[in-house]
Amino acid sequence: MVKLGFAWVGLLVCFSCLMGYAQQKGEVQVVADPLITLMQRNRMGTNISATSASRPPVDKKNATRTTAMGFRVQIYSGANRSEAYAEQARFKTLYKDIDTYVSYEEPNYRVKVGDFRSRGEAQDLMQGLRKQFNNVFIFTEEIYVYQ
Repeated sequence: MVKLGFAWVGLLVCFSCLMGYAQQKGEVQVVADPLITLMQRNRMGTNISATSASRPPVDKKNATRTTAMGFRVQIYSGANRSEAYAEQARFKTLYKDIDTYVSYEEPNYRVKVGDFRSRGEAQDLMQGLRKQFNNVFIFTEEIYVYQ
């Protein structure tokens, strides 16, 4: 019985030495689906590349339009259709170069503006809009991207 106990202790010591050696000499390789990282970045609002901030403006007439996950700022939500279109028109007079979108989900019309790749860009616009529009919010949704 004592010999069997020594054998187990000897095996445990050898196993521990091998594991220690493997941990010192080995390397860890993390295999993860890149979509998980992309989804985490989208959720945190940091899905921007280092070049996106310095990206030159795109000529929309000659560019290809695609979709991507991004951010829009909502400037109106309510049941009155004419108020929604009036808010859209008011926004367009203030910001001619920013696209606007009116949608209807029963019972409310929603007016959202912009196609922002980063939350920071959307927040910058939202801060300026707070003085001119009531109840502005940022939404994560599919936006139009021109390439």
